[in-house]
Amino acid sequence: MRVGAGRCAAGKEIRLARRTKTVAKKLVEFALSKKAEDVILLDLRKITTMTDFFIICTGKSSVQVKAIADAVIEGAKKEKMGVYHVEGLEALTWVLVDLVDVVVHVFQPETRNYYQLERLWRDAETEEFNYEED
Repeated sequence: MRVGAGRCAAGKEIRLARRTKTVAKKLVEFALSKKAEDVILLDLRKITTMTDFFIICTGKSSVQVKAIADAVIEGAKKEKMGVYHVEGLEALTWVLVDLVDVVVHVFQPETRNYYQLERLWRDAETEEFNYEED
């Protein structure tokens, strides 16, 4: 009996991991819908328990950073993904959208260059995305 239960638990973990990555990629799409640049998805599952994924992207101005953040927040709400916490909407140099398993970081270029989160988490598996016009 335990063997069967173990397989079910392992299967459930695999499904949850796939679901989390699917959620992360959907959030990437929301960011790209507002022409986010240099979008990187960091898979942190093997190096921390803090969260599963970081999405890091850039907006060229405070207006674009707000548009990207709003698209992520509204898209997440529409898809019934729980937005746990949002920070940075006042200054708009770095907006953090926390969905617990996925954290989205929207930077202006100077701020992204200063904090260099990609370098800090360089041991993570990465996937890059770019905006493509239809």
